[in-house]
Amino acid sequence: MTARRFRNPVFVALDTPDLNKALEIANAVKHYVGGLKVGFEFLTANGPDGVREVVKIGLPVFTDTKFHDIPNTVAAASREIAKLGAAMFNVHASGGEAMLREAAKAARAVDPQIKVLAVTVLTSLDDAVLETVGQHHPASEQVVRLAKLTQGAGLDGVVCSAHEIALLRQACGPDFMLVVPGIRPAGSDIGDQRRVMTPAEAHKAGADILVIGRPITGAADPATAARAIAAELALEPAS
Repeated sequence: MTARRFRNPVFVALDTPDLNKALEIANAVKHYVGGLKVGFEFLTANGPDGVREVVKIGLPVFTDTKFHDIPNTVAAASREIAKLGAAMFNVHASGGEAMLREAAKAARAVDPQIKVLAVTVLTSLDDAVLETVGQHHPASEQVVRLAKLTQGAGLDGVVCSAHEIALLRQACGPDFMLVVPGIRPAGSDIGDQRRVMTPAEAHKAGADILVIGRPITGAADPATAARAIAAELALEPAS
């Protein structure tokens, strides 16, 4: 089991193009979550200024950028993301070692504390889907291979499915950060995710961060939904 890096591991995914709605949800749930995540939809609609507004709320912000390009281009983009005050961002591990190293180097030159993560295999993909794109090995094998590449390149951790936590702890040790999307409270709709776990299951397995979106943001009362997840994890509300 890894040492816990966050008192509250829940990062709520503000996957909306509407900045006011994102800020409203973030402020409603901020006492029950440990951080905020913004992705492509938010970033495309609101740009750097939108990220800065979310950062002002005062919780750690994960910018889910998933950069994947030639090393020089990704380094330039990583440098700009680091200027926005985000606590962490990610790139695609499949971009290769040089790209990974340049991303981390560029971001840390701006903010030495920023966490740089890599995406292994998207949680919307399972073995059958991977087969159709030419990946003829189980998702778990690809995840471990890319995680070890990421660790060797000096990054802080990976984004992975909860079902790969044990494999990655064995392959990469207890200090490698594991950020886990595809988290669904018991009884909720799994949507387009294939490889999922409940918050309690993933937390017990050793995930450092649990990224939870629609079960909170799509709820009639996001604060109540976030509070219920915190209760499931036996977390005390923030003051």
